[in-house]
Amino acid sequence: MSESLRQSIEGLFDSQLAQYTEEHRKLFTEFISLLNRGAIRSAEPDATRPTGWRVNAWVKKGILLGFRIGGIVEMGGQFFDKSTYPLKHLTAKDGVRVVPGGSGIRDGCYLGRGVTCMPPMYINVGSYVDDGTMVDSHALIGSCAQIGKHCHISAASQIGGVLEPVGAMPVIVEDDVLIGGNCGVYEGTVIKKRAVLGSGTILNRSTPVYDLVRETVHRATADHPLVIPEEAVVVAGSRAVKSGKGHEWGISLYTPVIVKYRDSGTEAKIQLEDFLR
Repeated sequence: MSESLRQSIEGLFDSQLAQYTEEHRKLFTEFISLLNRGAIRSAEPDATRPTGWRVNAWVKKGILLGFRIGGIVEMGGQFFDKSTYPLKHLTAKDGVRVVPGGSGIRDGCYLGRGVTCMPPMYINVGSYVDDGTMVDSHALIGSCAQIGKHCHISAASQIGGVLEPVGAMPVIVEDDVLIGGNCGVYEGTVIKKRAVLGSGTILNRSTPVYDLVRETVHRATADHPLVIPEEAVVVAGSRAVKSGKGHEWGISLYTPVIVKYRDSGTEAKIQLEDFLR
């Protein structure tokens, strides 16, 4: 990636021009081509950071710039969107399996070889989905979300993105993670390698995760996202309200709970996923 491209994107973003020229559009075309190839990413691994990841704010600026540059155009039928963000063009040579049936993959995202997309699902701009991952029916991969190799994003799960603010960490799902059906992962949560989310688990900045195995509580802070440890198995749980009317009425609040770390039993269940690919 040329440093001059980064400087040009940041300069154009900060200018907030009323009109954009053909040269500006060519610059954006170069930028979106790199996104499509996975040569640039909105976030990338960085072993020096506490989460193991760093945000590339300038890439997010480039994505937002595309919304300013593009005008509304007809995209077939009753669909109208920014001209800068058509559906992603794929061919059989890309090695991506997109099963027919109403899915949408927006331009400006990277899909690795062996990715499987089951209908209907949606992958938004700026996201990165690595080799061998399955995105199941009714699943969403949000703007700038980063998904690792050989993950399974099960049916009706939502992986939030986080495009704005530009300096904020998007949702990160590392390699070999299983996201169960109807899960939601939001607000820059980082799920480390080989973790498992049981069906219906919701993760965000507001809800702590209680680790029964290591007897600790995982929380987001003002400058640090929620991080789920490697190989953790997280399920939807609850904790009782201890005071006031909540206690009197017997109310419990939702909370995610780490009940174990991956073992041979977990591996046997997850191995069945391979037959779907």
